[in-house]
Amino acid sequence: MLRKLESRPDWQIALAISGALRLFYSIVAAAASPLLHPSPALIHSNALTGNLPAPGSWYYALLGVWERFDTLWYLRIAEHGYDMPPSVVFYPLYPWMIRVLTPLAGGTASALLISTAAAWLFLWGMARLARLEFPDSSPFRVLALTAVWPASFFLFAGYTEALALALVVWSILFGREQRWTPATACALAAGLTRSMGTLLIIPLAIMAWRARRLSAWPVLFAPAGTLAYWTWLHATGHLGLAATYWTYWRTGIAPPWTTALQALVLMAHHPDALLAVSLVFLVLFTIAGVLAPRRIEDRCFSGAVILHLLLRLCSPPLSGTPRYLLPAYPAFLSMGRMLQPMHRIRFAFLSAALFLFNLAWMWAFLNWSLVL
Repeated sequence: MLRKLESRPDWQIALAISGALRLFYSIVAAAASPLLHPSPALIHSNALTGNLPAPGSWYYALLGVWERFDTLWYLRIAEHGYDMPPSVVFYPLYPWMIRVLTPLAGGTASALLISTAAAWLFLWGMARLARLEFPDSSPFRVLALTAVWPASFFLFAGYTEALALALVVWSILFGREQRWTPATACALAAGLTRSMGTLLIIPLAIMAWRARRLSAWPVLFAPAGTLAYWTWLHATGHLGLAATYWTYWRTGIAPPWTTALQALVLMAHHPDALLAVSLVFLVLFTIAGVLAPRRIEDRCFSGAVILHLLLRLCSPPLSGTPRYLLPAYPAFLSMGRMLQPMHRIRFAFLSAALFLFNLAWMWAFLNWSLVL
């Protein structure tokens, strides 16, 4: 069956994986909903938990169980706009899309639908990148590794991960094809989705410089999405992002070595499994995304994603690292290529182990006990 799937066009492989995962995650979440008993203190630590759907209903099992953490903020912004000062840290494109679809499907269903469609586009883009990089092999293992990677369930939650990653990989693909206008449009949209989207100016500028064509000038507008949002915040009297992060989210900006040193010191004095995983992932993505023999624009983008993560000063340090590293797509290309010679059974066992880790993370997310 897998051999037959591998022979299909890239968009069909990506559709099969994303569709199967959407169905699987929905079934698991629905089945787990009666077993979740989160602490009220954890739930009410979020400012938007006053009107959560009551457990026990079909709505809760299918949709309400996904209303966790940042999802609540995106739904709030989609319905009321930026009416609460802490909300401005959540960029506008995803809640705008939710708002457009809400009359047709409802808020939560719209959020999950957007994420699922974007996850398909992301995996399709990854398949195309893998074929460009490794024309002698199937992209299936790259896609499988990406799909089962710990924290990859966020691609199917009411979060911006899938949308941002889809825009990143398609911006890179269009840049490789020297289609500068759609490449810039994807980068601009990524900058309206996550602050990380602004980093696309780095690989696009490198590719444009290498092309040496006047037609590449649109890439100069790649950061325009993020800059437009910052300008709107200032013009409308909202608190700036840096001040908002510090005032309401206790997150600041510091030199990257400060975050890394704090994490190492904390690990030495108070060993923590989650922090250990974050450090391992940070090293792994540095090796596979930055140090591995990849195109210079890929390595620079991976380095920028890692630097962007390390600039966040929060407590505990490196919170959410597995999720924030997902945009570093070159690491998945390198790891997928490295695992290509592995026997199918061994690769299946490795994938199963990573997927179990991913499901454990998802359980913590659904139970309100995950440090994000």
